[in-house]
Amino acid sequence: MFHTDCPARDVVDHVTSRWGIWVLISLRSNDLRFYELRESIQGVSEKMLAQTLRALVQDGLVWREVEPTTPPQVTYGLTEFGRDVGEPLAELFDRITQRLSPRNAE
Repeated sequence: MFHTDCPARDVVDHVTSRWGIWVLISLRSNDLRFYELRESIQGVSEKMLAQTLRALVQDGLVWREVEPTTPPQVTYGLTEFGRDVGEPLAELFDRITQRLSPRNAE
C-alpha cells in the first residue's frame, strides 16, 4: 500500500509529472543552462520549468550551479540519483520512439 506520507511518493510524483520526465531525459547527455533546457523541452513555460527544476533539485535528482556573472548563468545536471532514475525513463522513451518510427515512415 502506498501511504500519502511516504517520502518516495513525492519524488515519484515529481519525476512522473508532465515536465519532470522531460527534464530528466533532456539532461541525460549534457548539463544544460536554464534557457538551453527550456529550448530542448518544447511547450514548457519558463514558470513551469522553474517549478519542476526546483522540485527535482529538492528531491536530489538534479543539481544546480549558479555562476556569478551578470546576469547569473544557471546550469543544471543530473545527480547520480537522477541518472539512476532517469535512465529507465530514457530507455522507455527510446523504445517508444523506435516502435513509432516504422509506423510514421509508412
